[in-house]
Amino acid sequence: MVAAFGTVNDSRVTDIPRQQVVEQLALPPLAAASDADQSFLREDRVQRGDTVMDLLQRLGIDDPAAVGFLKSNATAQSLFRQLSPGKNLTARTGPQGELQTLVFPLNGGKDQALVIERRAAPEDDQFTASEQPLPLETQLVMRTAEIRYSLFGATDAAGIPDTVATQLADIFGGDIDFHRDLRKGDRFAVIYESATYLGRAVRSGRILAAEFINNGKTFRAAWFADPAGSVGSGGYYTADGKNIRKAFLRSPLEFSRITSGFTSARFHPVLQKWRAHKGVDYGAPTGTRVKATGEGVVEYVGVKGGYGKAIILRHQNRYTTLYGHLSGFAPGLRIGNRVGQGDVIGFVGATGLASGPHLHYEFRVNEVHQNPLAMALPSAPPLMPQQLGLFREQTAAHLARIDLIRGFDLAQAD
Repeated sequence: MVAAFGTVNDSRVTDIPRQQVVEQLALPPLAAASDADQSFLREDRVQRGDTVMDLLQRLGIDDPAAVGFLKSNATAQSLFRQLSPGKNLTARTGPQGELQTLVFPLNGGKDQALVIERRAAPEDDQFTASEQPLPLETQLVMRTAEIRYSLFGATDAAGIPDTVATQLADIFGGDIDFHRDLRKGDRFAVIYESATYLGRAVRSGRILAAEFINNGKTFRAAWFADPAGSVGSGGYYTADGKNIRKAFLRSPLEFSRITSGFTSARFHPVLQKWRAHKGVDYGAPTGTRVKATGEGVVEYVGVKGGYGKAIILRHQNRYTTLYGHLSGFAPGLRIGNRVGQGDVIGFVGATGLASGPHLHYEFRVNEVHQNPLAMALPSAPPLMPQQLGLFREQTAAHLARIDLIRGFDLAQAD
């Protein structure tokens, strides 16, 4: 055993001699700033009913040449076409209100901005207009919430974007049936990336770690992508390296309700007779996206008797899934196409023998129908032993943050 010690004498502080030292320090000369060097940065948010002139006035811009450029330049016209409430504009102006720079985020989800800049030297055209990437910063956001009525209700109350809520359902969808299993009082904690511009969120990114407590049982996951793996590869794993993802999702729809379960006898609403129902029906509006529950190959796509428009996927040779009564198929879907788990393959409809819009979903093992809500789903492969060290190194901090915020009410935190 190694130990370290420190000692101090028992002198009183008042016995320690003190000496006051006063020294005059010369201040550096201050350079007087000319008006030409001054600039002011302002930010404002588009309000309902705003015009471009309203915004320029609030931003302190008093520059007829700039206004003329905005009205006449084709690229600058995006400012007039995309003036939607909630957007933030930033402007840098001179001391007399002359425009130096104007930055306006554009629609389209590509993190682009319209940038208006005054040229450094006087020219016939004093300004330039161009589309440039927004200078975004990435921040980590930590949130916890409690289920009261639904997942989306809880995430809305916690200020969590819908895209993050959907990720949560995808991550834990192999263990939790978000149609049937949620209980009032269930809790979750999540850490995710957020892309920000001037401190405001522009879009949410990937969940880095999450915990979901459902009916007293805890599920945890952390994101890991092996640098030696292929581009775009990665997944969610438990703390001991087990793949959180099952080979199949519990449901092909993000959120809906079950209208008919798997049973040996059900009265068919169209045929008006009793017959076995070897699948699960999910009620959802026409056009709702249908996802492949597992990675596989398209074995059939087209009209199939009472199923109407249907898709059959084959997975790992012995498993097949069927999706029936569709209103349409994903663009370009063909027999032989490979699809990934969670890929959108079609849309809910009411084709075939259907009394209303819903999805009929079947799960078969060696061509024998199984109840997808009751069977134990196979797991995806875990991490290799040589990956575990790097996995723990990359995820330890995020899982520690989950431990830190667990149980705290951060629903209203900003």
